[in-house]
Amino acid sequence: MRFCLVLRHVRLILLLVCSCCLSATGFAQAVKTGAPAPFRIALMVTLSGPSAVLGMQVRDGFQLALQGLGGEMAGRQVELTLLDDELKPDLAAQKIQSLLARGQVDLVVGPIFSNILQAIQKPVLESGRILISPNAGPSLYAGAQCSPYFFVVSYQNDQAHEVMGLYAQEQGFRKIAFIMPNYQAGKDAVSGFLRQFRGDIVEEIYVPMAQLDLSAELVRIAAAKPDAVFTFMPGGMGVALVKSYAQSGLSGKIPLLSTFTFDEATLPAQQEAALGLIGSTSWSPSLDNPQNKTFVADFEKQFGMVPSAYAMQGYDTAMLIDSAVRKTQGQTQDRDQLAQALRQADFVSLRGAFRFNRNGYPIQDFYQVKAIKRPDGRFQTQIVSRILTSVGDAYAKDCPLK
Repeated sequence: MRFCLVLRHVRLILLLVCSCCLSATGFAQAVKTGAPAPFRIALMVTLSGPSAVLGMQVRDGFQLALQGLGGEMAGRQVELTLLDDELKPDLAAQKIQSLLARGQVDLVVGPIFSNILQAIQKPVLESGRILISPNAGPSLYAGAQCSPYFFVVSYQNDQAHEVMGLYAQEQGFRKIAFIMPNYQAGKDAVSGFLRQFRGDIVEEIYVPMAQLDLSAELVRIAAAKPDAVFTFMPGGMGVALVKSYAQSGLSGKIPLLSTFTFDEATLPAQQEAALGLIGSTSWSPSLDNPQNKTFVADFEKQFGMVPSAYAMQGYDTAMLIDSAVRKTQGQTQDRDQLAQALRQADFVSLRGAFRFNRNGYPIQDFYQVKAIKRPDGRFQTQIVSRILTSVGDAYAKDCPLK
């Protein structure tokens, strides 16, 4: 069963249906009345399991942007089809291929995880559609395999990890232990960290996706006696690691450096166990610009929680698409024209300065952040300092696009 969102004016109406979002009858009626055909977007994110909170944040950020746009882009009503990839690559590929085969989508947005992206990227692009990733940014498609029809709104996976490598180097840490999920993004995390860090690796642990019991791995880390631990553990894995790390007593002995292990999506579950942890990101609710302040306030009012970077990415993705559709005056059938409009990134990002590199990945700033508890009792990330300014990724030089 699939959720289809019909957006009209300033109200967002959710319809649960068993049939496709746009029936042949509905399309014929649109043509008959002279109304422009709906703009059909498929949003594939993880909406079940321990990491569902990440997908929900992308979904909510995207929908908040659509609501602000009145449910339309360039005068065309937006019909949004939500697909839950369930964090299963084979299932994700089946779902997206079924939707593409029925011709029920003009553009695809997603996913959260790089292994899901690897499963859907080829079928989406080969179908003649454009794919925009709000979060996953593996190195695989950033270099020689870049595509003019594939865009990443978040970052190239390595980049935020480079910030932590630089931080570890500046802090004088010489011995580091790694603990990562065993998939492409985990390997990219290590590559990014080592691009800036020059010390020794005393332990390198990769665990299966969705593994929540990390007690044995923490025993190994303690035995290795590193100066610090670097980890990338998104979603439920991050909740489990942060809590276990605090309970083991390691948090008072060995600094835990992380990327995407604690954020506004997971802090409500981690709470005090995460306080003071150091991480890196391209955005925080504390980022001081007018558009971000409005976004954070609106998100908290509507959803009753602090938005995470995933929500920001969903919001920015919707605004990016809107900017492109307006440039093409609502025309989306010409894929090259739409891709060129997307590449211009003519929208106001919640991050501030934002543009695409030649490979379709962002050029942007990165920050060191820490976990804090606000006076109102809510938890969020707080910017400590800007570490990198207007940086692109290391793989763009190998992209043949101009």
